[in-house]
Amino acid sequence: MTLEWEGEDIDRAAARRSYEEHERLLARSIGAPLTIANEFSEIRVSHVETRNGARLLIESPKSGQWIALDPLELEALTWQTTQTFTAMIASPYEPMFPEPALSTMEPEESR
Repeated sequence: MTLEWEGEDIDRAAARRSYEEHERLLARSIGAPLTIANEFSEIRVSHVETRNGARLLIESPKSGQWIALDPLELEALTWQTTQTFTAMIASPYEPMFPEPALSTMEPEESR
């Protein structure tokens, strides 16, 4: 018996795209990554070059999650207060503003 769930194919395709993008970014890293850790967390930070300029690739080896931020997105972190980060930490592994589900999005041809 094989367990399956509704949207499994969508989840699989999204995971594959994320993996491939992560591999492309890692292939374009400059220098050695920097690892920062404490008793609660560990992250790895790498400088990567993309066709749209430099990005900071921030990875969580424990969870496998990652994000690549451009200079403006990084600067936006400096505009935040401690309360912003407290709210983010209060709901781990969840975005503050989730993207709409693919099944509820309009196809591009109909726009």
